[in-house]
Amino acid sequence: MEAAISIKTVAQLEKLNAHLLACGLKRTRQRDLIATVFFQEEGHISIEELCAKVRRMDARISVATVYRTMRLLAESGLVHPHHFTGGHTRYEVAGEHHDHLICTRCGSIVEFEDKQIETLQAAVARRHDFFILSHKMEIYGLCKDCRALDNFGESAGLRTQLPTES
Repeated sequence: MEAAISIKTVAQLEKLNAHLLACGLKRTRQRDLIATVFFQEEGHISIEELCAKVRRMDARISVATVYRTMRLLAESGLVHPHHFTGGHTRYEVAGEHHDHLICTRCGSIVEFEDKQIETLQAAVARRHDFFILSHKMEIYGLCKDCRALDNFGESAGLRTQLPTES
């Protein structure tokens, strides 16, 4: 584990500890290590990737312990699990709302925010007298690098954007 832990990570650990206390659960060295490693990560990480990182610091931590800790983090609202294609759940630190572009070939994930999309979604909901509690947008396709591997799209005559209204 890195010697310096960010103030943000410390705050997230405090929130986790409050959640554990509220649930009558104990704070453990293993949970602290798993949570600290996770909170210091950027982007989206699978259980397998997280387990490998944690085991570099403590080989005795089991995959089951990592799964249970991530479930607790999700229950506490500190983590968002995402079930992207490929059958593996990936986790990210909870934060500001954003949407995702997911490459179906290499699995890369790009986060983006777009006020026009959010405004349009709100307008559609109003038009249908619908109150939005939450939403997620996942757009699947091929990233630039994967398209370049075999000139996918360009040589096949496929568009990389949706057609615009006339």
